[in-house]
Amino acid sequence: MLKSGFMRALGTMSGTSLDGVDAAVLDTDGIDIAGFGPSDYRAYTDTERAVLRGHLGRWHDDDVIACAKVVEAAHIAVMAPFEDVDIAGFHGQTLAHDPGGRGTHQCGNGQHLADALGVPVAWDFRTNDVASGGQGAPLAPFFHFALGKWIGATAPVAFLNLGGVGNITWVDPRYGDPAEPGALIAFDTGPANAPINDLVQARRGLAYDKDGALGGAGVADPKIVAAFLTHPYFARPLPKSLDRDAFSGLIDSVAHLSDADAVATLTEIVAASVAHALAQCPAPTTQLLVCGGGRNNATMMRAISGGLQSDVVPVEAVGLNGDMLEAQAFAFLAVRAARGLPLSAPGTTGVGAPVSGGRVAVPTDSSVKLCAGNLRDL
Repeated sequence: MLKSGFMRALGTMSGTSLDGVDAAVLDTDGIDIAGFGPSDYRAYTDTERAVLRGHLGRWHDDDVIACAKVVEAAHIAVMAPFEDVDIAGFHGQTLAHDPGGRGTHQCGNGQHLADALGVPVAWDFRTNDVASGGQGAPLAPFFHFALGKWIGATAPVAFLNLGGVGNITWVDPRYGDPAEPGALIAFDTGPANAPINDLVQARRGLAYDKDGALGGAGVADPKIVAAFLTHPYFARPLPKSLDRDAFSGLIDSVAHLSDADAVATLTEIVAASVAHALAQCPAPTTQLLVCGGGRNNATMMRAISGGLQSDVVPVEAVGLNGDMLEAQAFAFLAVRAARGLPLSAPGTTGVGAPVSGGRVAVPTDSSVKLCAGNLRDL
């Protein structure tokens, strides 16, 4: 049986940028944060990344067996060295996301990880939200709310994650519970690193635009940026979410540009979508706290700052780890899932009412035993 009170949870994230697996420990009761533990990262090899990329857009587990093996093996490799873990959170690899349509598909089976690691594993976090009418994303906002409390914020603050897709959480820390109406608004802002990564991979064989050097050497095409903002997604009401390839036509739109100008244009598109997103938030914030790989792209950060009045800073400025925030979020959500607490609410995914989710896989052959009845007591 899992212990009551604060727990040592290990969370993981393999994002749509397809770079690798983040793993981080969080001490939490699923409501408050008691402290942050160690973390680690395991990069995908070029061969593994090619397998993942080749399975994007597939919906059925029977069609993604090779992909699942890569995802599970990489997660087990990075998670196994962590000690004294009470529960783990496994997000899996998102291959397709179509809320309101075909649903959502994260590759990887939590039971396989539970058996390999010998600890309970919470997984399949998004399905219940989508089945209940929500977008299934973003899921980090309840953790962002806890972070707002952790850093001592007394006025609205925004967290921006720049992964493959961008998402933003506007937090009012004056509320007591993240599920309360008005406490949060969260949604996907638009593409972030995914189109840039795809372009430099195709043109130069690079995984990403390191430090934004290529984009910084180019000149953005303002007509392409303006045309991008006419996409129907930006007229949709909040909250809303995106599939990684929802803007796949962006690569074609910059096909005639040089490498540098193409990346500069895609980078400016990210900045334009972030500015559009902040304009839709309930109230201004003095600070935009940025996490995810995009915060290391100096050109992207300058472009975002140029269109805003608020300070744009990496989350390290308030003592957080921008590389591990998403992994920490799924450690937080693992505890909430095990205890039946809501993972999402109308302001975060558009679901009709706050809803819990996730499944908890129990190790089949381990001294760690957990049953459905015990879960209700956590």
